[in-house]
Amino acid sequence: MSKNEQNLRSLRPWQKKLHEVIFEADTVSGKLFDIILLGAILLSVVIVMLESVPEYNDNYGAFFTVIEWCFTILFSIEYILRIISIRKPFSYIFSFYGIIDLLSIIPTYIGLFPLGTNASSLTVIRSLRLLRVFRILKLGKYLKEAKTLSIALVASKRKIIVFLGAIFTVVIILGTVMYLVETPEDGFTSIPRSIYWAVVTLTTVGYGDIYPVTELGQFIASIVMIMGYAIIAVPTGIVTSELIKVDKNDEDANISTKACESCSKEGHDKDAVHCKFCGEKLES
Repeated sequence: MSKNEQNLRSLRPWQKKLHEVIFEADTVSGKLFDIILLGAILLSVVIVMLESVPEYNDNYGAFFTVIEWCFTILFSIEYILRIISIRKPFSYIFSFYGIIDLLSIIPTYIGLFPLGTNASSLTVIRSLRLLRVFRILKLGKYLKEAKTLSIALVASKRKIIVFLGAIFTVVIILGTVMYLVETPEDGFTSIPRSIYWAVVTLTTVGYGDIYPVTELGQFIASIVMIMGYAIIAVPTGIVTSELIKVDKNDEDANISTKACESCSKEGHDKDAVHCKFCGEKLES
């Protein structure tokens, strides 16, 4: 008997079934689990947002606390079940989503411990509780389109870096020119301040806290505004072209939703026999 075959039998039947429900997305039970979990994540984030509104927190603070504990217990159980349903628990614990899962439940438990009697301690607890918003990052592993977008963004990385470098050069030049054209009385008191104006104008934000008053300065500002529309379109075009390439290559056509029982990683070919991340044999 090979080592891989021995490892396959290291999970008990109930653990295999648990793994199928939690990690697999192409089964009825797996889809139902994902739907319930998605709903819980979204509701928990809504509760966090409502809790930050003073009038809601004053009137319904106790209710929010009860609901938050319900979600925390639910996500704690999910976290534990994920750990016990794979052969290599640490591969999940130290993975991106494993860390996110942990960050989403820890703040509520930390809030149970007093950190002192002064007001600053309450501020620390409140800051830690805001980490619950990390739960929304768990949505990414349930969206197939997220992988397509990530592939396109990675492929666009170098082009976007070059583009940002060019923009950085342009705003430095524009800021320096405006510093020479305008006067400190008009708000252009330094080159960094003028660069700030160039960034705000080039991105078409236009706060209006600084603006040119000379005719030459206004002419330059008009050119910068027109450039802003073209600049916004460039990164959009870069990413869009990469998305089209990904769709054309259809890289996900031969990818299954099966998760490895050892490391919980997904993204294997449909005809794969072994996990491409840890080398363990995949359960058929």
